[in-house]
Amino acid sequence: MNRKYSPEMRERALRMLAETRPSHPNMMSAVRHVSELLGMSPETLRIWQRRYEVDAGVKPGLTSDAAAEIKRLQKENAELRKANEILKAASVFFAKELDRP
Repeated sequence: MNRKYSPEMRERALRMLAETRPSHPNMMSAVRHVSELLGMSPETLRIWQRRYEVDAGVKPGLTSDAAAEIKRLQKENAELRKANEILKAASVFFAKELDRP
């Protein structure tokens, strides 16, 4: 069951989690409580919380911005490699044309 949630829903869920966290013995019980209230999977909320902590610098890890930049650079790198292969093939083709008598 793959549902997309709006950014507003994500912010609301994280805000609710932060507000209810002190009244629960551990983070997971707070996550279960809030996710039940919102009708979503506890795992979804747990992942959102973890991502929020990494982006805020509270926990170590790759931030969302850094991950997006890496993905963009990998895509650009793949495009450049493809263009380079095309140019190599073209240069071989034209070099053969010049060598013909």
